[in-house]
Amino acid sequence: MREWFADYLEACNRHDLDAVRELIDPSVRRAHLPGGVDVWISDLADLFQGFADWRWRRIQIIVEEDRLAVHLRASGTHTGIFLGATPTRQHVNIAEFGFFRLAKGRVVEYSGTAGNGQLLSQLG
Repeated sequence: MREWFADYLEACNRHDLDAVRELIDPSVRRAHLPGGVDVWISDLADLFQGFADWRWRRIQIIVEEDRLAVHLRASGTHTGIFLGATPTRQHVNIAEFGFFRLAKGRVVEYSGTAGNGQLLSQLG
């Protein structure tokens, strides 16, 4: 599970949406967000459009059976349009907490604290 997450995080940090797609179940459920892998990929594409240098750094990971709990730091510079906000060139840094359930090497359920509100509040 730790190796799986390392692969997932590496794909995200390369902004390799095809590789990320392979690690997400097509019908993934996300708490309080639209489900499905296409929406997951679209959300990442929007993030990468607004923050071309966006990266995550793993702080802590806890593994229990088919579940992962992770604490991450994420950061990037706002260089593109993101949720209608014009580029500010401002650097943002946020904490994220994510909870993943895996089946057959793919995320089938996700919930977490990552939210666009946290990003937009730093761009103000």
